[in-house]
Amino acid sequence: MDGLAALPHPRNELVRDYVPGSPEVVAVQAELVRLRSERPELTCTIAGQQRSGGGEPLDVVEPHNHAHVLGTLHQASPADVGDAVDAALAAGAAWRELHYTERAAVLLRAADLLAGPRRPTLNAATMLGQSKSVFQAEIDAACELIDFLRFNVSFGERLLTERLNSPPGSWNRFDHRPLEGFVLAITPFNFTAIAGNLPLAPALMGNTVVWKPSPTQQLAAHYTMRLLETAGLPPGVINLVTGDGVAVSQVAVPHRDLAGIHFTGSTGTFQQLWATVGENIGRYRGYPRLVGETGGKDFVIAHPSAGGLIEELCAALVRGAFEYQGQKCSAASRAYIPRSIWPQLRDRLVAATEDISYGNVADLKNFGGAVIDRRAYDRAAAVIAALRADPACRIIAGGGVDDRVGYFVQPTIVECDDPEHDVFMTEYFAPILAVHIFADPRYDDVVAQAADVAPYALTGAVWGADRPAIAASLQALRYAAGNIYVNDKPTGATVGQQPFGGARASGTNDKAGSGFNLMRWVSPRVIKETFVPSRDYRYPHMG
Repeated sequence: MDGLAALPHPRNELVRDYVPGSPEVVAVQAELVRLRSERPELTCTIAGQQRSGGGEPLDVVEPHNHAHVLGTLHQASPADVGDAVDAALAAGAAWRELHYTERAAVLLRAADLLAGPRRPTLNAATMLGQSKSVFQAEIDAACELIDFLRFNVSFGERLLTERLNSPPGSWNRFDHRPLEGFVLAITPFNFTAIAGNLPLAPALMGNTVVWKPSPTQQLAAHYTMRLLETAGLPPGVINLVTGDGVAVSQVAVPHRDLAGIHFTGSTGTFQQLWATVGENIGRYRGYPRLVGETGGKDFVIAHPSAGGLIEELCAALVRGAFEYQGQKCSAASRAYIPRSIWPQLRDRLVAATEDISYGNVADLKNFGGAVIDRRAYDRAAAVIAALRADPACRIIAGGGVDDRVGYFVQPTIVECDDPEHDVFMTEYFAPILAVHIFADPRYDDVVAQAADVAPYALTGAVWGADRPAIAASLQALRYAAGNIYVNDKPTGATVGQQPFGGARASGTNDKAGSGFNLMRWVSPRVIKETFVPSRDYRYPHMG
C-alpha cells in the first residue's frame, strides 16, 4: 500500500473518578474478586507461545496482604532468553516491512480495548499486584498507557513525514529504518504504563523486542501481553521473559545483535547495564542505543511569597510525597520551606499526613497501600530507625512500620537542620519527606544549594507569588530537573503535555511521551537522487 494514511488525532484519555456506586467501581470490584480467586501461571511469551520459564518458581503476592498469592512465575533460564532473542530476530523482517499504518493499527486497537472492556482487568491487576489505589491505577494502567499508545502513533507519523530540502535537479528524502537487531526492554514495578510503553515504543517504529518486566509487576504485565495479542500483535514482535533478569544479563545484554536497551529502574542497575555494554562494545554489530530513566531526589522549594498558598502547598506536598507510598521516581522527597510560613504550614501538613490511610487497596476508601516487597520495607524501616536516632533530624509525623499483614510504612515527615544531610541526597523510594526550614533572606542560597546537592535531576517544583523570584529560580534550577513545575506537585506528567525524563543520575532524558523518544528507535538513511547528472568532471574555475 502506498502513502501514509491519515491517523486519528490523539486526545488524552479522561480519568474516571470512581465515585462510590458508579459503573466503573462496580466493574473494578468484580475484577478484584475474580483475580484474587485465581492463581494463574504467569508465563513467558516467546514467539507467540506461552510457556513456563525453566528456572525456579517465584510467587507473586499482594504487597498489602503478603500471605495471598496472586500467581506464580518461573525464572526465565538462559535457554528461555536465547529463544526469546531468536524469536525477535526471526520476526524482524516481516514486522519492519509491514507498513507503519498497520503497525500503528495494532497500538490503536489496543488503546481502544484498554479504554473499554480491558480497563477493569488491567486496573485491578495493577491494584492487587502493585498495591495501588484505584485512582492511582486508573491514571497509570488505564489512562497513561492509553495515551502512550495513541500519542506515540501520532508522534511517529510526524517523524516519518519530516521533509528534507531538495533544490532544483535533485530529490532528498529520509528512510527511517528500524535498528538492526533486537531491542531489550527492562521495565519497573511501579508503573504499568511504563512497563507497556518501553517495549511498544520501539516496536511501533519497526523493531522487535525482548521484554523483561519486574517480577513484582508480573500480574499486570501478563494481562498487558494478552491485551496486545488480542489487538493483533504478531508472534515474536514482543517476547516476554519472566524473573529477576540474571539470564537476561547473561544472554541478551552481550548478544551480538543487541540494538538497544529501553530501561526504567534504579540508577545502579542502569549503570551496570551500561558497563556491561561497554565491556562488550567490540562484539556488537552496531553501537547499542541506551535509553534509561532512573532515580530521583525530587524537590519542592517555597518562596516566602507562598504564604498566600499554604493550603495548596500542603495538598501538593502530601500528594506529591505520599501518593503510591512514595514509590514514584518523581515523588517529592525533599522540601525547602521559609521560616516565615512554616508555622502555618507545619500544623496543616502534619494533620493531613496523619490523616492518610494506607491499607488494603480493595477497600477504595484507602488513600494508598503497601510498599512493594520485603526488600523495600526493610530498607524504609532501616532509614526511619536511623533518622529517629539522628540528633540532626526530628520525625514530626508518621514513622511507624508494620509488616504483619502487608509491607506498610506510614507516611513520614522528618525535619532536618542540615541541608547536606543524607536525607536530602539519597533516594529512598518510600513515603518519607525531608523538610529543611530556612531563614527567608537565604532563599537564593537555598535554591543554589538544592540544585546540586543530590546527584539526580528528574523533577522539582517551585512555589510562590513573586514572579521575578520564580523566574530567577527557574533559571538557577535549569539543570536540576528535566521536568519542573510552578505551584504544583512534582509528579503527574501527562503524555503529550509534559514529556517525562531527567538527566544527571536520573537518566538519558529521552522524554517518554514525545517524539524525542521514538527518534532513538530508528536509524535514518538519507537518499539523494540527482535527476540530470553532470557529464564532465571539470569545474568552471578550471577554464
